[in-house]
Amino acid sequence: MELRILGCHGGETPKHKTSSFLLDGRVALDAGAVTSMLALDEQQKIEAALVSHAHLDHIKDLATLADNRCQQGGPTLQIVGIQATIDILKKHFFNDLLWPDFSKIPTPRGPTIEFVPIAEETPKTIAGVEVEAIAVSHTIDTCAFVVRTGQGAIAYSGDTGPTDRFWQRLSREPGLRALLMEVSFPNEHHALAKASGHHTPETLGTDFAKLDGHRELPILMYHIKPVFERDVEKQLIKVPGRNLELCRLGDQYIL
Repeated sequence: MELRILGCHGGETPKHKTSSFLLDGRVALDAGAVTSMLALDEQQKIEAALVSHAHLDHIKDLATLADNRCQQGGPTLQIVGIQATIDILKKHFFNDLLWPDFSKIPTPRGPTIEFVPIAEETPKTIAGVEVEAIAVSHTIDTCAFVVRTGQGAIAYSGDTGPTDRFWQRLSREPGLRALLMEVSFPNEHHALAKASGHHTPETLGTDFAKLDGHRELPILMYHIKPVFERDVEKQLIKVPGRNLELCRLGDQYIL
């Protein structure tokens, strides 16, 4: 498996881009920085975008990705999420007001986009891989994803604060190669993290105790708020017992 880091921050500046990852050049995990980081030919190779939830920093480049895909003449882009996320995207994003409803705009190879709902904890084959959605704890309905390929599995937390079911499921995942895990605020901003449904290094350390096994699993940290970047990075060093690594823009991993 090849994983590319397109966006890995909890905010945006010229040096920071919001959540967006690319697996094997074909499957996007969220879409905060797809079109701002990929050339047109790379964008066209994406078969599916897995959307953890409908907050703007995770979906904004779906707009320009769909627009470019339409001009390219397809193929149809699958936009995958739990039903609550799909409903929000239809009503508030691709609604012919904020942005055109590209599911109704054809290309020579089918509709520009197709909304694909996925039920929680019910694996579904998407773009040649098996995808499972797992509920996590955020301010709106949000899911993590486990993506399984012939080479193993990768987990993506989406946005979450302290949660339980996600860790239970990962503890039983034998082929896990890596975990993309959010952390957003420094410990001294615990109240803000709790109110916004995010982690601090302290709450993350507590949650790691819920993960049985996988002691050497690479845990790739993302979603740090740019304002607090240095503070969070210093505090992550003190989180014991796990193999943590900071995501950087443009990084590529072979898992």
